Amino acid sequence: MNRTITVIYGNDIRNMTRRLLEAECNLLPSDHSSSIIIKPNLVTLSDPENGAVTHTEIVEETVSFLQDRNYRNITIAEGSWIGGSTEACFRHLGYYGLASKYGIKLLDTKKDEYTRVSPCGIGMEVSRTVLEADFIINIPVLKGHCQTQMTHAMKNLKGVLSDKSKRDFHRLGLDKPIAALNTVIKPDLNISDSICGDLDFEEGGNPVRTDRMMIGSDAVLLDAYSATLMGFSPDDIGYIREAGKLGMLESTEWKIKELSKPAVAKSQPTGIARKLSEYTDPSDACSACYASLIHALKRLDDENLVRKLEGKRIAIGQGWRGKSPEIGCGACCSKASVTVPGCPAKADDILQVLRSIL
Repeated sequence: MNRTITVIYGNDIRNMTRRLLEAECNLLPSDHSSSIIIKPNLVTLSDPENGAVTHTEIVEETVSFLQDRNYRNITIAEGSWIGGSTEACFRHLGYYGLASKYGIKLLDTKKDEYTRVSPCGIGMEVSRTVLEADFIINIPVLKGHCQTQMTHAMKNLKGVLSDKSKRDFHRLGLDKPIAALNTVIKPDLNISDSICGDLDFEEGGNPVRTDRMMIGSDAVLLDAYSATLMGFSPDDIGYIREAGKLGMLESTEWKIKELSKPAVAKSQPTGIARKLSEYTDPSDACSACYASLIHALKRLDDENLVRKLEGKRIAIGQGWRGKSPEIGCGACCSKASVTVPGCPAKADDILQVLRSIL
């Protein structure tokens, strides 16, 4: 099993996508006639900058990369959430033009034929086209979720289900069904759109900018790592925990390969995240490190602990190098009285340190 997760930072989304794919191009199918499914997250009618849906540039660059290597049997497949229109999402985000430009297919899985499967005794209707594909590229958004706390690679696969099965998943509590679905649909590549995922909600509205993307071949391992970026342990996320019970997560040991370092943040978070930023004192802070701090503060807020930080501000960023603040976050604040190591620091590490001083 490939336990490497490759990470890249920046604001040139197309270049970042291509570099990630080049890092894993050895995993592409040897048969260039293979049927390839690209599965973005188009859960609702929204713009990527709201933190809910996959950036269209990632999908287009993936298609371009594949066609440069003579893959032609490509389908973009998605089914928006119950009550939503996949076709409206396709139209709003430019997918019809993309399909015409590259001569590829679009599939609204709500209108596909379904195959009935019952992994782990849980019945579900899965898009036949996706189920029979030779190669699947999953392009989720890393973001929060009001029921499962986070949603990413594993949960993104719900979009290949019928609306009836989506309802059944919610009735059954999501965690066990999501883990079961991932025993049937196993993406060959997972390209994480972690550019500006929402802090709390699947439908967006409170984006936190990290300017980060990731790629990995193991959806469960990628989700386990991503949980730590949002201030959780993998065991905090029910569907990751259930996947572990099914033997899909042998270990949470991963190897991180960075293709670039985070840049200085150019924008502040919005909504709830803006309120949490009142507890921070950034000075030339990198976007990924700053986002981790916001995620950690949100976890404290969920526990009604963040108010104990009243009167304190957490130093973060390159401008703090060589200085000695009371509380610091990241390697740039190594001289702080209380500091969190890491470059960038992870949200779960920040959370543990802050809990210890409250």
